[in-house]
Amino acid sequence: MKANNKKINYGKVAVLMGGTSAEREVSLMSGQAICNGLLKKGIDAVAIDTKENIYQSLVDHNIERAFIALHGRDGEDGVIQGFLKMLNIPFTGSDTASSGLAMNKLLCKQLWLQLGLNTAKFSQISQHQKVDFEWAKNIIERLGNVLFVKPIREGSSVGMSKIHNVEELQQAIATAQKFDDVLIEQFIDGREYTVGILNGKALPSISMVTPNEFYDYQAKYQSNSTEYFCPSGLNAVDEKDIQQMALIAFESLGCYGWGRVDFIRDTASNKFMLLEANTVPGMTESSLVPKAAKANGIDFSTLVEDILKTSFYKQKIESCHG
Repeated sequence: MKANNKKINYGKVAVLMGGTSAEREVSLMSGQAICNGLLKKGIDAVAIDTKENIYQSLVDHNIERAFIALHGRDGEDGVIQGFLKMLNIPFTGSDTASSGLAMNKLLCKQLWLQLGLNTAKFSQISQHQKVDFEWAKNIIERLGNVLFVKPIREGSSVGMSKIHNVEELQQAIATAQKFDDVLIEQFIDGREYTVGILNGKALPSISMVTPNEFYDYQAKYQSNSTEYFCPSGLNAVDEKDIQQMALIAFESLGCYGWGRVDFIRDTASNKFMLLEANTVPGMTESSLVPKAAKANGIDFSTLVEDILKTSFYKQKIESCHG
């Protein structure tokens, strides 16, 4: 098949990064790496920190297209997507509705269970509900004495805790409630995997090993001792299974373009259990999606341009329905 060397006119591209979420610092790193990658490809890109007056920045720079590099609130939850759609500025990745759904860990798990996909047992509690000893004790009796507690709409393991008793559960819920409503999830003993998705295809899976108690914020972004394996070590059948499951889980949320789906493999059952979907994963040159793309022979600059191309997909869809 002949390569299409026709140069694409992207116009002036804003790489939207930073913002005000708990993941601001990671977003700034992702955004700068993306901007550098686009510039290397000769694309007219500018980095814009959305913490400032984003509308004025878009106007001042005559922005025609946006690469969303915002992690967490206002970046992955549909807010920036809705804002850009209102301004008729094409953007990368998933749309307003699918971004909001993917950001909500509770709704994701409920949908995946309806589809018969594997995920850990869970419970929930609102952000403002008080947790007494008896309530916490009942949760442990139902789900087990080792649990994960996490805010429903945060990423990068922000506000997440692993607990082993009632008192720790009460404290962990209080910590997570500083951010949002809370998901309480059964602990699954096993190895963690992730599958990147690019334009409807699954990238090679990556497995992660950390000396930390779990793959937390420190293990993701600050540790030198976290190990990543790509290829992940899965046999061909298991690799096909986890990639297919990732695509089904991602597309069931209405997501498209690019993203990442995280798993843990239950040691007891040997089944892959869904953890969450990410519509704007980390994008430094050492992040997981670039690692998987590199294993497929895609360098970082080519990857960011491929992701930028996803902004044309919505334009085609909207013109079809217009």
